[in-house]
Amino acid sequence: MSSPVKLAIVGAGPSAFYVASRLLSLLPASSFHGPNLRIHMFDRLWAPHGLVRYGVAPDHPEVKNCTHKFDEAAQDPRFSFFGNIDFSSSSSLNTSIGSPTSSAPVRSHPLSMLFRHYTHLLLATGAPTPILHPALPPSKHCIPALSLVHWYTDHPRLTEPPPALDKIEHVSLIGQGNVSLDIARMLLSSPDTLAQHDVPEHVIEVLRRSAVKHVSIIGRRGPFEAAFTTKELREMTSLPEASMVPLHPEILVPADGKVVTRQQSRAIDLLKKGSKNTFGSTSKTWSLDFFRSPTGLAVPSSDSVGKPVLTLGHTTLDPTTSRAVLTSETSSLNTDLVVTSLGYNSEPTMPFYDPALGHLRNVGGRIVSDADGGGSTVLKNVYASGWAATGAKGVLASTMMNAYAVADTILSDYFASLPGSAAGASVETIPVSPPAPSSEELAEGQAGKVVMSAEVHPEDPPEEIEELVRRGEVTSYADWKKVDEEEQRRGTEKGKERERMRWEEVRRFLGQA
Repeated sequence: MSSPVKLAIVGAGPSAFYVASRLLSLLPASSFHGPNLRIHMFDRLWAPHGLVRYGVAPDHPEVKNCTHKFDEAAQDPRFSFFGNIDFSSSSSLNTSIGSPTSSAPVRSHPLSMLFRHYTHLLLATGAPTPILHPALPPSKHCIPALSLVHWYTDHPRLTEPPPALDKIEHVSLIGQGNVSLDIARMLLSSPDTLAQHDVPEHVIEVLRRSAVKHVSIIGRRGPFEAAFTTKELREMTSLPEASMVPLHPEILVPADGKVVTRQQSRAIDLLKKGSKNTFGSTSKTWSLDFFRSPTGLAVPSSDSVGKPVLTLGHTTLDPTTSRAVLTSETSSLNTDLVVTSLGYNSEPTMPFYDPALGHLRNVGGRIVSDADGGGSTVLKNVYASGWAATGAKGVLASTMMNAYAVADTILSDYFASLPGSAAGASVETIPVSPPAPSSEELAEGQAGKVVMSAEVHPEDPPEEIEELVRRGEVTSYADWKKVDEEEQRRGTEKGKERERMRWEEVRRFLGQA
């Protein structure tokens, strides 16, 4: 029998589950020659599935079908999930705007704990940190898109109330990716339609009182460079209760010599046709404002009446680089709320985070640590996958492909490290600066030699985690499945997909309160 593999995965989103699923399928439990495999998955939230639960738009239930595959992986006896366990020192998820929500008491644990108890480590912590616009500091008039997304998906760690939509008529979205279109669609769709989906009742109540009449979706480049997909755009043009401000035909003509892809051509065709509802025939409208970049936001003083004024610099594309550059022309836009949707970075307080990259340092999924004297070294058996490794880009399909590649890398490194292998492991372990583990901690848990003490059992999590399990502060996957079924049952009673439960409800339901 080969040496055991005891893998700790930090994060429980799609990437984490895709890696676990592939490892479990490639190393079946009945394989005599395969390693004795155990996978422990940790997440700071009580529920698994990450963005699939807390990021996917509620009216896109088909995107969540991937959870069936995740359930299959979680049913394997070699897999264990531990919810409410945090291995970072960041509180970024506590700063978003959302409905008052009771959340689990989560205490951050040092990552070095895992090196002492596992032979392999995978960081799949996603990209939870919104990128802010330098000209638009956060305020009650300017919030990151994640605030709204986490509000209407009922993220467990939100504590602030939602924006006063009953007093907001105009919303300006900065960024033209799918998240912007998701938010615009949520604000412009009928609450009765949304109530059939996975939207909490308290969110529907706010949307019913909403006064939003127009949403401006602003981007610094043109329609050929927009980041949204054709599917999302088609949904916007098909909104039953809203219409699109027509675009000037000239903006939809490609520059001389520009090669137009098939996807771009489809999007341009939709933009030429405009919305199914003729502009002016609906009470709600939306616009795509291309070649505009925010330069400032002037807000009224507390004792004055008026809307905030968003200043926009007009841009053009550099013919060589296709980057947006400001011109001398500007315009202003009266708005009630500015929502920035400019992308996301990985967890900045995690070890191995590179601020220049916006994600964890890695080469092909292998974590790279900077040496004190310069240069860098690949750490043995320490990996990253998904947005933690690549930055926030791509869709679920690309996340799956990345995760599968990282899983294959983990296995190839493992078999290369076995005695007698023709390809010996060439990666080394070096000291890394705080808050990362010390060199001794790294060396102690590395699996080229599998140095787990006799007291550490392959089935057991660290002692600190076991104590939290005994105290009822940790959720298992079995707990989640019970809650999942109950949420769907409650939803059926209300004629909707599900009705979400909050942490205190979960504890009472599971008999832990």
